[in-house]
This record gives sequence, structure tokens and C-alpha cells, in this order.
Amino acid sequence: MSQYKIEAGTGQHIGDRQEQQDRAALFTAPKAPGYMMAVVADGMGGRSGGALAAEQVICTAKQIFDGFSPLTDNVEQMLHNIAHETHTVIKLSGFSSDKDPHTTMVVLVLSPDGTATWGHVGDSRLYRFEGPNFVEHTIDHSYVEQLVGEGKLSRAQAKSHNLSNILLNALGSSTGTPKVTIKHYTGLKAGDAFLLCSDGLWHYFTEDELGAAIAMNKPRDAAEMLINKTRKRSEGHAADNCTFAIVKLVAPPKEKPNYTVKKMRRAV
Repeated sequence: MSQYKIEAGTGQHIGDRQEQQDRAALFTAPKAPGYMMAVVADGMGGRSGGALAAEQVICTAKQIFDGFSPLTDNVEQMLHNIAHETHTVIKLSGFSSDKDPHTTMVVLVLSPDGTATWGHVGDSRLYRFEGPNFVEHTIDHSYVEQLVGEGKLSRAQAKSHNLSNILLNALGSSTGTPKVTIKHYTGLKAGDAFLLCSDGLWHYFTEDELGAAIAMNKPRDAAEMLINKTRKRSEGHAADNCTFAIVKLVAPPKEKPNYTVKKMRRAV
């Protein structure tokens, strides 16, 4: 019997923008029972261009995951393939239009052997929690994060820096082949949780707040709570699109004992 079952959901709000350019999706793999994938993409590049770029991440991820088989394929290589194929299609579409579409990407794959593998491009993040406790999040491919890494900026200063939206790595960009950062975690157990989100969400919360919201609620209820708080905290700031996916591992329900009750005969 599995040590956990998966509860997952997505949340999205247009913010104060005229168009929703983020995308999120959850998938299973027809050729890989027990595997699941979560994807979030934050599109950029002008009217409609960003939305098309983010949509391409979802389409490519689904197409490649549909063909994935653990007998012949590798999860890490699959994540690289999703990024590179998406990048190529976006670049080709940009040549035939006056748009400059590009997008971020963060993808999580859970395997039935208890392994989580994730990859990201840009500043859409993955957070990992153990119960309500924050463990780690991906490091943005951004100019501000580079300054933090060089010791020129503190983490607190980075969060409100006026150049925080400058990316050094994105799908569809003209800076060359995108870099995909891959990471693994083994030993998945009930109580573990993951949050994939665009910067329209993570800008407004601490790690502890996110962990508590996810641990204490089912994904749908947590999504509603996070969107409501995002709207309140972003009031007056021309809030960006807000998009995320929540994946929780919860203990399976206990099986009822399989027994029959025999009627006792009473002596007379």
C-alpha cells in the first residue's frame, strides 16, 4: 500500500493586468502509471505574445509527458527536452510576427519510487515544504539574484529591488540556449508539499506564510486563501498575474478491517 496519496490543485488570478499571460497545469502520464507532473509558466513579451509563449510550455510539456516511459526515458532529460523544444518553437513563432514572446518555466515530476525531480528557467519558483516548515526554493535566474550571489545585495534588498523583473535566462530569449536548473529529492513521505508559482504570488508572502497556508488546507482552499491575500496585499501596486500549482502528499485513509461477525448460539 502506498505511504501517501497526492492531492493537487491550481490557482490563478489576472491581477490588474489586461491579459492573463500565465499558465498552470497538472498531468498524468499514460505510459508511466504513478507519475505526475505540475507545470507553471509566466509569459512575457507584449500583448498576446507572452500568453502564447506560456501556452507553448504547457503544450510541449503535455506532449512530451504523454510519450514518457520509465522503461526507456529519463525524467531529468525530459525536463531539458521540454525547455529546449519550447524555446525552439517560441523563437520560430517570433520570426513570423512582430512580437518578442518569451516565458519562464518551472516543472515538477513525482515518481512512484518516492522521488521528486524539478527543473526551472527564469524566476517562476518551486517551494518545498515538510509539513508547514519551509525547506528550500529554486534560485531565480535574474539580475538581482546574481547580485545576491556576488554579495552585492542582501536577500531583503533583493525582494524590493527596482530591477527584480530583469531575467538573465528565459525560454524564447535571444541570449542563447536556455539554462535549465535541475534538482532531485528522494524519500517522499506524507506531509511533504510543493508550491510552483509565478512572481505574482511569491512577491507577497514569506516562506512561513506559504507553508502554513498549504499545510493547514486542502489545495483548493489554500488556493482561494492565497489569491485573496495576494489581492489585498497588492492593492494600489498594479499587481501582476498570479498563478500557482499546489501538490501535497497526504496519508492514505486507513483500510477498514476485513472480518465477519459470527453470531453466537445461546444454550437453552
